[in-house]
Amino acid sequence: MAAKETSASPEAAAPTARIAPAFSKGTVGGRVLVAIILLTLTTLVAAGASMYLIQRGQTIARLDDSLTRSVDEFRALAQEGVNPETGQRFTKAEDLAYVAMQRTMPSTNEGLVALSENRVRWVAPDHVELRLEADQELLDFINASADSGRVSLATVTTAQREYRVVSIPVKLDGDSSEVRFALAYDMGAELFTLTRGYVVFGGVALGILALASLASWILVRRLLAPLTKLEQTSARITENQLDERVPVEGTDDLRALAGSFNEMVDHLQSSLQAQRQLLDDVGHELRTPITIVQGHLELQDNDDPDDVRNTQELSLDELARMNLLVDDIVTIAQANRKGFVHTETVDISSLLDDILSKAHGLGQRQWEIRERVSGEVTLDPQRITQAMLQLCSNAVKFSPRDSRIALGAAISNGLLRLWVRDEGIGISEEDQSRIFTRFARGTNGSRHEGSGLGLSIVQAIATAHGGHVSVFSHEGEGSIFSIYLPLHTAPSTLTESTGEHS
Repeated sequence: MAAKETSASPEAAAPTARIAPAFSKGTVGGRVLVAIILLTLTTLVAAGASMYLIQRGQTIARLDDSLTRSVDEFRALAQEGVNPETGQRFTKAEDLAYVAMQRTMPSTNEGLVALSENRVRWVAPDHVELRLEADQELLDFINASADSGRVSLATVTTAQREYRVVSIPVKLDGDSSEVRFALAYDMGAELFTLTRGYVVFGGVALGILALASLASWILVRRLLAPLTKLEQTSARITENQLDERVPVEGTDDLRALAGSFNEMVDHLQSSLQAQRQLLDDVGHELRTPITIVQGHLELQDNDDPDDVRNTQELSLDELARMNLLVDDIVTIAQANRKGFVHTETVDISSLLDDILSKAHGLGQRQWEIRERVSGEVTLDPQRITQAMLQLCSNAVKFSPRDSRIALGAAISNGLLRLWVRDEGIGISEEDQSRIFTRFARGTNGSRHEGSGLGLSIVQAIATAHGGHVSVFSHEGEGSIFSIYLPLHTAPSTLTESTGEHS
């Protein structure tokens, strides 16, 4: 009977294919815990299986070494030994096998047998526990191996047990008889101690796995506690409830995550508040021209051409103001978006000349450049022009006809300063703290038309460049508005000069 090989069933690997979908479900903590348990289990199984296979291989090697020595001893007996009965060299195979049986002392779990003409000829002494002659399947294998005429060393599995067996053909010149001498070990008995040890190892491994799972569960819960708080907090956050924050604890990356989450909620809260404020302000600002137009249309005398014309002119004027308001609102909304400014390298002196040229159309004033910087800077020329013209427009509104309005550029504390100065009515100290607020107007602002968003737009443009806006003013003495922008070039490459250019 041929030795049987064993292999893992392909069905055993099937559950692995179902792990991935199942593993993707559940909480982060649960997935981490499952991963730790699987990793620990895999490590224990791999370590146990590796050690078992190594020691099993060592056991089989030891048995093979013993069987090989028996073969060598048998060959030495056949080549150099003498028959004790005749005192001569062996001439019959049966005599050689008989003497070999007598001289071989089986080890524990080892047995031996001699076959002649496919039948059992001699057996081991009675004290030998492993009776090879009692296993017909093993005898069939020994007889079958005789056909090869060579020593056969193999593992044979029968209905009774598993053997590690060596079969030695015995054939002498002048003797035609067919004799087979075989020695075998009981593999199950030899591996029993090893197997029992690894059964104990399996029990200990399960205990270790249970303890590791418990420790991992506690550790994962503690480590992921910030995530749990984050989940609970995010579940409580709604559009009308943005006051919740995640406690920032520890020093690891989860602390950074909690901090980032809180910053995100802060930005969200600020954005929603700004959005609501903008909608409230827009609603308030739009309501006035709509009410004016509606009131005049309701009271219009269609039979009076002058009244119809006046109502039409007033309505168009109010609609133009509404259109200006909408344009300013769009600009404010775009200021918070990426790509609001498109910077390029610009010659600041030429840019100042362009702004002055465009400012002439804003009103009859004495326009001049009092201070300038020569050199190139990096900024968005269109947005900066828009901001400076807005400041110029405000200067025109709040200064008398033919008064002087000056523009300039300078280097201040490593920043580029663009400024506009007028000789107008000035701004009170109280109003200076609020004029950059959307739709805010100074005490004197109610006498002049506008959306109330002009200075907010200037501030938004400066902020988008990484800068800021400031005002210096005294009532009755005029105002100076300054835009401060960071320099993206070395200040030493810029040259300041003073003078007058109108």
